[in-house]
Amino acid sequence: MTGSSDDFATVILGGCGRVGLPLGIALASSGVETVLYDVNEASVAKVNSGVMPFDEPGAPEVLKKVIDEGTLLASTDPAVIADARYVVVVLGTPVDEHLNPDPRSIPRALSLCAEHLRDGQIVILRSTIYPGVTAMVERLLDDLGRKMDVAFCPERIAEGKALTELYDLPQIIGASTHEVGQRAEQLFRKLTDKIIHVKPEEAELAKLFTNSWRYIKFAIANSFYMVSNDFGLDFENIRRAIVLDYPRAADLPAAGFAAGPCLFKDTMQLAAFNNNDFALGHSAMLVNEGLPLYVVAKLEDRFDLSSLTVGILGMAFKAGSDDRRESLSYKLKRILQFKAQKVLCSDPFVKDDPELVVLETVLAEADLLIIGAPHSEYAGLDPQQEVIDIWNLLGRGTRA
Repeated sequence: MTGSSDDFATVILGGCGRVGLPLGIALASSGVETVLYDVNEASVAKVNSGVMPFDEPGAPEVLKKVIDEGTLLASTDPAVIADARYVVVVLGTPVDEHLNPDPRSIPRALSLCAEHLRDGQIVILRSTIYPGVTAMVERLLDDLGRKMDVAFCPERIAEGKALTELYDLPQIIGASTHEVGQRAEQLFRKLTDKIIHVKPEEAELAKLFTNSWRYIKFAIANSFYMVSNDFGLDFENIRRAIVLDYPRAADLPAAGFAAGPCLFKDTMQLAAFNNNDFALGHSAMLVNEGLPLYVVAKLEDRFDLSSLTVGILGMAFKAGSDDRRESLSYKLKRILQFKAQKVLCSDPFVKDDPELVVLETVLAEADLLIIGAPHSEYAGLDPQQEVIDIWNLLGRGTRA
């Protein structure tokens, strides 16, 4: 790699994760010399050998190509930051056990890299952040004596669609001045011509609003499911009747576990930002996080769970994914471990959970099955046991 001689030379902090790596692959395949800085030595080694550390459709072939061409490199050495014109940060803002965000996590991470930051660089914050963090980073760099620009350009991809959506979706650029916005645009025009310029605070809220909107939509669907189920009716039949050729209801989702590392967390970040005055967001949390409890309570009304082995099919947080972060299937598992005689779990994609068993074992030993994640691999099953299938993946109805 030619390093700083390339105007587009980019380093991505946290670059071997699920947000940073697809972006790095896309930039590198567009001719941008890109370095992925990550402290995870195992992931760095995998990437440099041309192997994806997680599933992302379409990525393995492109990764191998850009590694072979030399436009992408992964490193555990923070010194690589100094060679880049663009410093892209994909470290998100976590929430604690009380659901309070830590807005200082990104400034703290950048402080640890301070000796490698240099004048003239632009820092592009990419993952979801608490409103005001962009301005906080600007103040931090001023305090460090660095003459650097800062922009917030939120990631908008969905897992499993990264290498199409990075090119197809408009890129939002939040910058405090026109000049900073143009610098950030110069990089992202390597991916798309669809650029939207807003203020940093508007970009920060745009990301939180987007994820909160999706979370609330899922909560509405799950509320409708519970109402239907309580009256002995199949929500999916009702939903199909509503949405068929009726555009004003076309975006009503099916019921199911609304989980993952973003939607719940970002809804709570928005609530915290608004002084915890976000009734819709908190109500959505109660509905979505309460769905596993609801399912188990309904099962207790019908079965003596203490005498049954219950099988959960699908432990990832969504269909077709190997990502189990914040998966509600694990919450369901914990509840059932208090109630049932035995709980068996399986997933064709999740590889990092030694307690999972193969599908054949679950089908052979379980008295009752629950679809935790609607992987298409389960759609053709015809199990003899009763199946609790909120998603209606098997086409037998959604009642619990």
